[in-house]
Amino acid sequence: MQTLTLPIKSTPIPSKHDTFSEFPLKPNKHKVSYSNGPTLTDSHLNNLCSNGRLKEAIDVLDSISQSGFKVKSRTFTRLIHSCIDCNSIELGRKLHGNVHLVGDVDPFIETKLVGMYAKCGFLDDARKVFDEMRERDLFTWSAMIGGFSREKRWGEVVKLFYLMMEEGVVPDEFLFVKILHACGNCGDLRTAKVIHSIVVKCRMDVDVRINNTMLAAYGKCGELGCLKRYFRCMGGKDLVSWNSVISGYCRKGEIGEAHRLFEMMYDEGFEPGLVTWNTMISSYNQVGFAKSNGISKALELFRDMLLKRVEPNGITLASAISVCASLKDINKGNELHCIAIKVGYADSVLVGNSLIGMYSKCDKFEAAEEVFYKIIEKDVYTYNSMIGGYIQAGYFGKAHDLFTRMRDSGVQPNVVTWNVMIAGYIQNEGEDQAMDLFHKMEKDGIIKRDTATWNALISGHVQTGNKRKALSIFRQMQSSSVGPNSVTILSILPACADVISAKKVKEIHSCILRRNLSELSVANSFIDTYAKSGNFVYSRTIFDEIPTKDIISWNTIMAGAVLHGYSNDALYLFDHMKKEGLKPNRGTFVSILLAYGLAKMVDEGECAFSSMIHDFDILPSLDHCKAMINLYGRSGKLEEALKFIEDMIVQPDYSIWNTLLTACRNHGNARLALHAGERLLKLDPENALVKRLVLQIYAILGIKDGYMKIKKREFRYETKEPVGQSWVEVRNTVHCFGIGDKCRPNDDVLLSWTKGVAREVKRPATRNMLCCGEEDDEKVGGVHSEKLALVFSLVGSAQACQPIRILKSLRMCEDCHTTIKYVSKAYEREIYVCDSNCLHHFIDGSCSCCDYW
Repeated sequence: MQTLTLPIKSTPIPSKHDTFSEFPLKPNKHKVSYSNGPTLTDSHLNNLCSNGRLKEAIDVLDSISQSGFKVKSRTFTRLIHSCIDCNSIELGRKLHGNVHLVGDVDPFIETKLVGMYAKCGFLDDARKVFDEMRERDLFTWSAMIGGFSREKRWGEVVKLFYLMMEEGVVPDEFLFVKILHACGNCGDLRTAKVIHSIVVKCRMDVDVRINNTMLAAYGKCGELGCLKRYFRCMGGKDLVSWNSVISGYCRKGEIGEAHRLFEMMYDEGFEPGLVTWNTMISSYNQVGFAKSNGISKALELFRDMLLKRVEPNGITLASAISVCASLKDINKGNELHCIAIKVGYADSVLVGNSLIGMYSKCDKFEAAEEVFYKIIEKDVYTYNSMIGGYIQAGYFGKAHDLFTRMRDSGVQPNVVTWNVMIAGYIQNEGEDQAMDLFHKMEKDGIIKRDTATWNALISGHVQTGNKRKALSIFRQMQSSSVGPNSVTILSILPACADVISAKKVKEIHSCILRRNLSELSVANSFIDTYAKSGNFVYSRTIFDEIPTKDIISWNTIMAGAVLHGYSNDALYLFDHMKKEGLKPNRGTFVSILLAYGLAKMVDEGECAFSSMIHDFDILPSLDHCKAMINLYGRSGKLEEALKFIEDMIVQPDYSIWNTLLTACRNHGNARLALHAGERLLKLDPENALVKRLVLQIYAILGIKDGYMKIKKREFRYETKEPVGQSWVEVRNTVHCFGIGDKCRPNDDVLLSWTKGVAREVKRPATRNMLCCGEEDDEKVGGVHSEKLALVFSLVGSAQACQPIRILKSLRMCEDCHTTIKYVSKAYEREIYVCDSNCLHHFIDGSCSCCDYW
């Protein structure tokens, strides 16, 4: 082997095999350089590595890189491993730069370089070496796939699998496990099935590791059919196999089948382990909101686990405590806290965070604070739990103080902390402070806004009624680097659920089409929003295009049909839903009972109500009762409606008596209207609208004592008269009108035109005396706002073919309703008016409410 000489002043590395008496025992500090002198061998480089002097060894190679010296492949490999051990990518790059010192670089060295870059986290460099290799064996592919797997770049793992198959390299058992793991994590069912077939052909299906990973992959992909078949056919099942299949069913929400498998384990001779119990308890907790007995079942399992003498760990306790938080069961929560103390997990961060959340939701903030201060090593999630608890209870001052102290204590807030604070500011009418935080997040350069940050702003403004600001933020979000997701869409759509926001709904719809947001929840929300904005045709189109509809899809489209007065459509959809095998729930029956009311099908409605109770075990709620009173009221069966109220198993509330009052007003039954009105006044003595109607009924019936009683009550309660307003969109601008409004330059023209139209309207010869409006008569207060909005739209609208859409804050009076019916026919315009009671769709002189609202 060719050697180089060392300078006389340099000190060699001593070893147990070599002695150099002419050199001093103590190494000097002179830099290693090479000229004529003693020879350098591979053993010197190995000794440098063994003594932790890797940098010197690589500096040696760097200084003699042009000298013609050659390093053994084994020595160079050892240097690579040393770079990996000390995680030094800088030294690794210098070493890679001298790879020519090995001579002919073989695939073995190149594979080691790939592994070095991959294990140090520099996958792009690893891939570059990998791509430049002339020969790649199974170990090379393993190094590259292992690197991407460690960094959780699952898509790259799957791509490499197909690339290696193209080159004729078949993965071994070790690699198949990693690739299947990637398939499960990225939801690549197709590749999982390809590997399944290869495993069977190569007779690797006897390997329990592959089988268990295959089960996990099918479970994570949600393919329960393949999961069930594979599990049934596989031999050599172990505890991991059972855990994988149970986890797959739990992940899909099939908790019943998971529990059946859980119990079957005992029959097959397997004792569920801690992982199995944790999976079942956390899954019951997660599905608890969807299934009424899910949460309590989680606590039952926790009790059974203790009876089986399986000691819980932090994950078990955190899940069980979370159950108590959902139930707001402070007693069971205290019991779990005692168990956590007994097994030594009470002061752990995971359990402590859960305890803080539980005590906060149960309004036990002293206990929450006690747990918080007992946690020695608080993390950001500990602070988030406490801050979130304060905000949820309305203690925003304490939340703000803790947010400040958090940074002073050395714990940096994460994006969740900032998002919670932003949402808290908005909920506590601190919009300016929320926006300041929002702008400060990225200004400091520490935290980047994520989608949840924007969502917090949008949903906060929607909840506080500031819809215009929410839409403005949504538009800003689209032009930012953070795109909206399905949560964003679900947050912003309620801001557009009215008749004057039809264009905005289409704008949001185009956004989700560009981003391919195809979640079922988003589609269901669009069905609802389009219906409420007056576009039921769009709702029906979206519904028909959903490949797999759930019960929410059916309920939403039926509710939309009822809203627009399409009773036949709603009943047809109900029959079709049952043929599809879906079981109606509470929401379904509310819509169906309302549909029978629209169609005045009393017998059918009564049968549906009875079937709901006896066939589907659904106890009637106030919404169901209100729908039944509406059914009797529309059909003129007012005595039956009153008897139904008297027989109700739940206490009638304001909405129940108001529904009866509406029926009495429409049918002119003063006696029952007075009964309903007096009940309403007991529930809400300050209601000016009910008071006005009751006074009118007293006058009609000649009851002077009652009249004076109401007048005396006015001295005790301050009566606030409601202010009627209407909004209409014309030329992309929303205009607002009040009763007798005269604040616009052209209002004289509008008033003149309105009076001209009013003279042309043919009114009924007799007028229902109980149909008084919720605002002053036009002779007293001026022209009603919806008429002004209607005329303004007729004058200013650029497109006569477009529907007119008006939003009214109060119930529309009978005179305005008659006028708009006339205009819809005389001017051949489609008109939507959404008042506080009903969505009116006027077309060709008729209204979808059938003159009952």
